[in-house]
Amino acid sequence: MTRLTAHDFDPEVLQLFDGYVHGRLSRRDFLAAASRYAVGGATAATLLAQLSPSFAAPLVASSDSRLKTSYEEFPSPQGYGTVRGYMAVPAHPRGKLPAILVVHENRGLNPHIEDIARRLALEGFIAFAPDALHPLGGYPGDEDKARALFQKLDQVKSRADFVAAAGALKGLAQSSGKVGVVGFCYGGGIANYLATVIPDLAAAVPFYGSQPPAAEAAKIRAPLMIHDAGKDERILAGWPAWEAALKANKVEYQHFVYDGAEHGFNNDTTPRYDVAAAKLAWSRTVGFFKEKLA
Repeated sequence: MTRLTAHDFDPEVLQLFDGYVHGRLSRRDFLAAASRYAVGGATAATLLAQLSPSFAAPLVASSDSRLKTSYEEFPSPQGYGTVRGYMAVPAHPRGKLPAILVVHENRGLNPHIEDIARRLALEGFIAFAPDALHPLGGYPGDEDKARALFQKLDQVKSRADFVAAAGALKGLAQSSGKVGVVGFCYGGGIANYLATVIPDLAAAVPFYGSQPPAAEAAKIRAPLMIHDAGKDERILAGWPAWEAALKANKVEYQHFVYDGAEHGFNNDTTPRYDVAAAKLAWSRTVGFFKEKLA
Protein backbone atom coordinates (compact mmCIF):
# COMPACT_ATOMS: atom_id res chain seq x y z
CA MET A 1 0.00 0.00 0.00
CA THR A 2 1.41 3.38 -1.04
CA ARG A 3 1.87 5.76 1.85
CA LEU A 4 -0.09 9.00 1.55
CA THR A 5 1.79 12.29 1.79
CA ALA A 6 0.73 15.92 2.08
CA HIS A 7 0.87 16.16 -1.71
CA ASP A 8 -2.10 13.78 -1.93
CA PHE A 9 -4.39 16.35 -0.29
CA ASP A 10 -5.73 19.71 -1.44
CA PRO A 11 -3.89 22.50 0.43
CA GLU A 12 -7.22 23.76 1.71
CA VAL A 13 -7.91 20.38 3.31
CA LEU A 14 -4.54 20.57 5.07
CA GLN A 15 -5.41 24.04 6.35
CA LEU A 16 -8.76 22.76 7.60
CA PHE A 17 -7.06 19.82 9.29
CA ASP A 18 -4.60 22.17 11.01
CA GLY A 19 -7.55 24.17 12.28
CA TYR A 20 -9.23 21.03 13.56
CA VAL A 21 -6.08 19.67 15.23
CA HIS A 22 -5.49 22.96 17.04
CA GLY A 23 -9.07 23.49 18.17
CA ARG A 24 -10.07 26.27 15.82
CA LEU A 25 -12.58 23.99 14.08
CA SER A 26 -14.88 21.37 15.56
CA ARG A 27 -15.04 17.91 14.04
CA ARG A 28 -18.44 18.77 12.58
CA ASP A 29 -17.13 21.99 11.03
CA PHE A 30 -14.13 20.18 9.55
CA LEU A 31 -16.32 17.52 7.97
CA ALA A 32 -18.72 20.10 6.59
CA ALA A 33 -15.96 22.24 5.08
CA ALA A 34 -13.88 19.30 3.82
CA SER A 35 -16.82 17.62 2.08
CA ARG A 36 -16.39 19.83 -0.99
CA TYR A 37 -12.90 18.35 -1.49
CA ALA A 38 -14.02 14.72 -1.18
CA VAL A 39 -13.89 13.19 -4.66
CA GLY A 40 -13.71 9.77 -6.29
CA GLY A 41 -16.02 8.08 -3.81
CA ALA A 42 -14.18 9.42 -0.77
CA THR A 43 -15.97 11.26 2.02
CA ALA A 44 -14.91 14.01 4.39
CA ALA A 45 -14.72 11.37 7.10
CA THR A 46 -12.34 9.40 4.89
CA LEU A 47 -10.13 12.45 4.50
CA LEU A 48 -10.03 12.91 8.27
CA ALA A 49 -9.15 9.27 8.81
CA GLN A 50 -6.38 9.44 6.20
CA LEU A 51 -4.85 12.53 7.83
CA SER A 52 -5.00 11.12 11.36
CA PRO A 53 -2.03 9.31 12.94
CA SER A 54 -1.29 5.63 12.54
CA PHE A 55 0.96 4.20 15.26
CA ALA A 56 1.47 0.79 13.66
CA ALA A 57 5.17 1.08 12.85
CA PRO A 58 7.39 2.80 15.45
CA LEU A 59 10.97 3.46 14.41
CA VAL A 60 12.28 1.92 17.64
CA ALA A 61 10.27 -0.94 19.10
CA SER A 62 9.22 -0.70 22.73
CA SER A 63 10.86 -4.09 23.28
CA ASP A 64 14.25 -3.01 21.90
CA SER A 65 16.85 -4.79 24.05
CA ARG A 66 19.25 -1.88 23.77
CA LEU A 67 17.00 0.16 26.02
CA LYS A 68 15.30 0.10 29.39
CA THR A 69 11.89 1.76 29.45
CA SER A 70 9.45 2.44 32.26
CA TYR A 71 6.75 4.82 33.44
CA GLU A 72 7.95 7.08 36.20
CA GLU A 73 6.41 9.68 38.50
CA PHE A 74 7.95 12.74 40.12
CA PRO A 75 6.51 15.27 42.56
CA SER A 76 5.22 18.55 41.16
CA PRO A 77 4.10 20.69 44.11
CA GLN A 78 3.49 23.79 42.00
CA GLY A 79 1.63 21.85 39.33
CA TYR A 80 -0.90 19.03 39.53
CA GLY A 81 0.99 17.34 42.36
CA THR A 82 2.56 14.54 40.34
CA VAL A 83 4.06 14.43 36.88
CA ARG A 84 4.02 11.02 35.19
CA GLY A 85 5.72 10.01 31.98
CA TYR A 86 7.67 7.54 29.90
CA MET A 87 11.35 7.05 30.61
CA ALA A 88 13.79 5.54 28.12
CA VAL A 89 17.47 5.00 28.92
CA PRO A 90 20.32 3.02 27.35
CA ALA A 91 20.41 -0.51 28.75
CA HIS A 92 24.18 -0.40 29.31
CA PRO A 93 25.22 3.21 29.97
CA ARG A 94 28.84 4.17 30.45
CA GLY A 95 28.85 6.67 33.26
CA LYS A 96 26.37 9.45 33.87
CA LEU A 97 24.25 10.64 30.95
CA PRO A 98 22.71 13.96 29.93
CA ALA A 99 18.92 14.07 29.99
CA ILE A 100 16.34 15.31 27.52
CA LEU A 101 12.76 16.25 28.32
CA VAL A 102 10.46 15.31 25.43
CA VAL A 103 7.27 17.36 25.17
CA HIS A 104 4.35 16.04 23.18
CA GLU A 105 1.86 17.71 20.87
CA ASN A 106 -1.62 18.70 22.09
CA ARG A 107 -2.78 15.10 22.47
CA GLY A 108 -0.71 13.93 25.40
CA LEU A 109 1.75 11.05 25.59
CA ASN A 110 0.83 8.99 22.54
CA PRO A 111 2.87 6.11 21.05
CA HIS A 112 4.68 8.43 18.64
CA ILE A 113 6.15 10.53 21.45
CA GLU A 114 7.22 7.40 23.31
CA ASP A 115 9.00 6.39 20.10
CA ILE A 116 10.77 9.78 20.02
CA ALA A 117 11.98 9.16 23.59
CA ARG A 118 13.37 5.77 22.58
CA ARG A 119 15.16 7.31 19.59
CA LEU A 120 16.90 9.78 21.88
CA ALA A 121 17.84 7.06 24.35
CA LEU A 122 19.53 5.16 21.54
CA GLU A 123 21.65 8.27 20.99
CA GLY A 124 22.96 8.02 24.55
CA PHE A 125 20.54 10.25 26.46
CA ILE A 126 18.16 9.75 29.33
CA ALA A 127 14.82 10.65 27.73
CA PHE A 128 11.68 11.43 29.70
CA ALA A 129 8.35 12.25 28.07
CA PRO A 130 5.74 13.50 30.55
CA ASP A 131 2.03 13.11 29.91
CA ALA A 132 0.25 16.40 30.54
CA LEU A 133 -3.02 14.46 30.54
CA HIS A 134 -2.01 12.36 33.55
CA PRO A 135 -4.16 14.46 35.95
CA LEU A 136 -7.18 13.69 33.73
CA GLY A 137 -6.54 9.98 33.50
CA GLY A 138 -3.69 10.01 30.98
CA TYR A 139 -3.58 9.69 27.21
CA PRO A 140 -6.87 7.92 26.37
CA GLY A 141 -5.65 5.98 23.34
CA ASP A 142 -7.79 8.05 20.98
CA GLU A 143 -6.52 11.25 19.38
CA ASP A 144 -9.92 12.99 19.25
CA LYS A 145 -10.63 12.21 22.90
CA ALA A 146 -7.10 13.35 23.78
CA ARG A 147 -7.60 16.71 22.07
CA ALA A 148 -10.89 17.21 23.90
CA LEU A 149 -9.27 16.37 27.24
CA PHE A 150 -6.40 18.74 26.53
CA GLN A 151 -8.78 21.70 26.52
CA LYS A 152 -9.65 20.95 30.14
CA LEU A 153 -6.11 21.30 31.47
CA ASP A 154 -5.02 24.21 33.64
CA GLN A 155 -2.02 25.31 31.59
CA VAL A 156 -0.44 27.10 34.54
CA LYS A 157 -0.31 23.77 36.39
CA SER A 158 0.72 21.85 33.27
CA ARG A 159 3.64 24.18 32.67
CA ALA A 160 4.70 23.79 36.29
CA ASP A 161 4.64 20.01 35.78
CA PHE A 162 7.10 20.32 32.88
CA VAL A 163 9.36 22.54 34.99
CA ALA A 164 9.23 19.94 37.77
CA ALA A 165 10.07 17.17 35.30
CA ALA A 166 13.15 19.04 34.10
CA GLY A 167 14.27 19.49 37.70
CA ALA A 168 13.74 15.82 38.43
CA LEU A 169 15.88 14.83 35.44
CA LYS A 170 18.69 17.04 36.64
CA GLY A 171 18.67 15.30 40.01
CA LEU A 172 18.55 11.68 38.84
CA ALA A 173 21.39 9.55 40.13
CA GLN A 174 22.31 8.46 36.60
CA SER A 175 22.06 12.01 35.21
CA SER A 176 25.07 14.20 34.46
CA GLY A 177 22.97 17.20 35.51
CA LYS A 178 22.79 18.57 31.96
CA VAL A 179 19.19 18.82 30.77
CA GLY A 180 17.80 19.78 27.37
CA VAL A 181 14.25 19.92 26.03
CA VAL A 182 12.72 19.08 22.68
CA GLY A 183 9.07 19.67 21.89
CA PHE A 184 6.68 19.45 18.98
CA CYS A 185 3.82 21.86 18.20
CA TYR A 186 2.33 22.45 21.69
CA GLY A 187 5.55 20.93 22.97
CA GLY A 188 7.56 23.36 20.87
CA GLY A 189 5.80 26.18 22.67
CA ILE A 190 6.62 24.52 25.98
CA ALA A 191 10.27 24.17 24.94
CA ASN A 192 10.35 27.91 24.24
CA TYR A 193 8.65 28.60 27.57
CA LEU A 194 11.03 26.41 29.56
CA ALA A 195 13.97 28.31 28.08
CA THR A 196 12.54 31.47 29.66
CA VAL A 197 12.01 30.02 33.15
CA ILE A 198 14.89 27.55 33.69
CA PRO A 199 18.14 29.54 33.85
CA ASP A 200 20.40 26.49 33.71
CA LEU A 201 18.62 24.68 30.89
CA ALA A 202 21.41 23.38 28.66
CA ALA A 203 19.58 23.51 25.31
CA ALA A 204 16.09 23.85 23.84
CA VAL A 205 14.83 22.57 20.49
CA PRO A 206 11.30 23.68 19.58
CA PHE A 207 9.73 22.12 16.49
CA TYR A 208 7.09 24.44 14.99
CA GLY A 209 6.18 25.85 18.39
CA SER A 210 4.51 29.12 19.26
CA GLN A 211 6.85 31.86 20.40
CA PRO A 212 6.70 33.50 23.85
CA PRO A 213 6.04 37.25 24.21
CA ALA A 214 9.06 39.18 22.96
CA ALA A 215 9.82 40.53 26.43
CA GLU A 216 10.53 36.98 27.64
CA ALA A 217 13.60 36.65 25.42
CA ALA A 218 15.63 38.58 27.99
CA LYS A 219 15.30 35.63 30.39
CA ILE A 220 16.76 33.01 28.04
CA ARG A 221 20.22 31.62 28.79
CA ALA A 222 19.97 28.35 26.88
CA PRO A 223 21.03 28.01 23.23
CA LEU A 224 18.08 27.38 20.90
CA MET A 225 17.69 25.34 17.75
CA ILE A 226 14.36 26.20 16.12
CA HIS A 227 12.75 24.10 13.39
CA ASP A 228 9.85 25.53 11.38
CA ALA A 229 7.91 24.41 8.33
CA GLY A 230 7.93 26.52 5.19
CA LYS A 231 4.16 26.19 4.77
CA ASP A 232 3.36 26.89 8.41
CA GLU A 233 2.02 30.43 8.06
CA ARG A 234 0.52 30.42 11.55
CA ILE A 235 3.85 29.82 13.33
CA LEU A 236 6.02 31.78 10.89
CA ALA A 237 3.85 34.87 11.39
CA GLY A 238 5.32 35.26 14.88
CA TRP A 239 8.93 34.72 13.85
CA PRO A 240 10.06 38.26 12.85
CA ALA A 241 9.18 39.77 16.23
CA TRP A 242 10.67 36.82 18.11
CA GLU A 243 13.87 36.88 16.09
CA ALA A 244 14.25 40.60 16.74
CA ALA A 245 13.87 39.94 20.47
CA LEU A 246 16.41 37.09 20.39
CA LYS A 247 18.92 39.28 18.59
CA ALA A 248 18.32 42.25 20.88
CA ASN A 249 19.02 40.06 23.90
CA LYS A 250 22.00 38.28 22.31
CA VAL A 251 20.39 34.84 22.66
CA GLU A 252 22.30 32.07 20.89
CA TYR A 253 19.96 30.55 18.33
CA GLN A 254 19.75 28.73 15.04
CA HIS A 255 16.58 28.87 12.95
CA PHE A 256 15.85 26.40 10.18
CA VAL A 257 12.87 26.66 7.84
CA TYR A 258 12.14 23.58 5.75
CA ASP A 259 10.80 24.70 2.40
CA GLY A 260 7.66 22.92 1.25
CA ALA A 261 7.14 21.19 4.59
CA GLU A 262 3.87 21.30 6.51
CA HIS A 263 3.34 21.93 10.21
CA GLY A 264 3.94 18.59 11.91
CA PHE A 265 6.50 17.48 9.33
CA ASN A 266 8.51 15.48 11.89
CA ASN A 267 5.59 13.26 12.89
CA ASP A 268 6.06 10.10 10.85
CA THR A 269 2.62 8.74 11.79
CA THR A 270 0.70 11.19 9.58
CA PRO A 271 0.70 12.20 5.88
CA ARG A 272 2.13 15.60 6.82
CA TYR A 273 5.42 13.82 7.53
CA ASP A 274 8.21 15.06 5.25
CA VAL A 275 10.96 12.45 5.05
CA ALA A 276 13.78 14.74 3.92
CA ALA A 277 12.92 17.59 6.28
CA ALA A 278 12.43 15.27 9.25
CA LYS A 279 15.70 13.43 8.74
CA LEU A 280 17.66 16.65 8.40
CA ALA A 281 15.98 18.28 11.39
CA TRP A 282 16.53 15.18 13.50
CA SER A 283 20.22 14.88 12.64
CA ARG A 284 20.68 18.56 13.44
CA THR A 285 18.83 18.13 16.73
CA VAL A 286 20.85 15.13 17.89
CA GLY A 287 24.11 16.84 16.96
CA PHE A 288 23.04 19.99 18.80
CA PHE A 289 22.20 18.08 21.96
CA LYS A 290 25.44 16.11 21.85
CA GLU A 291 27.36 19.38 21.62
CA LYS A 292 25.44 21.41 24.20
CA LEU A 293 24.82 18.68 26.77
CA ALA A 294 28.37 17.29 26.73
